[in-house]
Amino acid sequence: MTGATLLFAKALDFAARKHVHQRRKGESREPYINHLAQVSRLLAEATGGRDAALIAAGLLHDAIEDTDATLAEIEAEFGSDIAALVAEVTDDKSIPWVERKRLQVKHVATKSKRAKMLKLADLTSNLHSVLESPPADWSPERKRRYLAWARAVADGCRGADATLEEGFEAAWRRCADKYGA
Repeated sequence: MTGATLLFAKALDFAARKHVHQRRKGESREPYINHLAQVSRLLAEATGGRDAALIAAGLLHDAIEDTDATLAEIEAEFGSDIAALVAEVTDDKSIPWVERKRLQVKHVATKSKRAKMLKLADLTSNLHSVLESPPADWSPERKRRYLAWARAVADGCRGADATLEEGFEAAWRRCADKYGA
């Protein structure tokens, strides 16, 4: 087993255990790990599998925000590089939701290239969910607001990775066509 394979398996196991009881907000209520796996796959495709730490961070990117995982735990399990990537895309949950979203738009352009790549993969996965299984309580207006916010964040990620940018653009256009954004 290669080091990259072992790292991926460890990150997948960690993410699956931490998110075991979580479901996506969409009508299908798919297991949350599906989102993390999709983000990781998008990163693997964009890098040709050459950035194992980034691919693992794709599995771990929501652990601090959404579970009892800590940054110290991620660093102890996966090292400082992965912990730094996860920290870079983690929101401070003590800040109100609207302000967190505003700060993401404001600060995303200052993030590292790899954090921007992770953010683009996350946004693209979320757009696929909005297309395939949107939350039942999201009005068309709420979907359009999400698309506008996602566009603003993605604009701050320009230049990070052409493959991920193209994937985001394709998903965004499909959503915009469907929801009139």
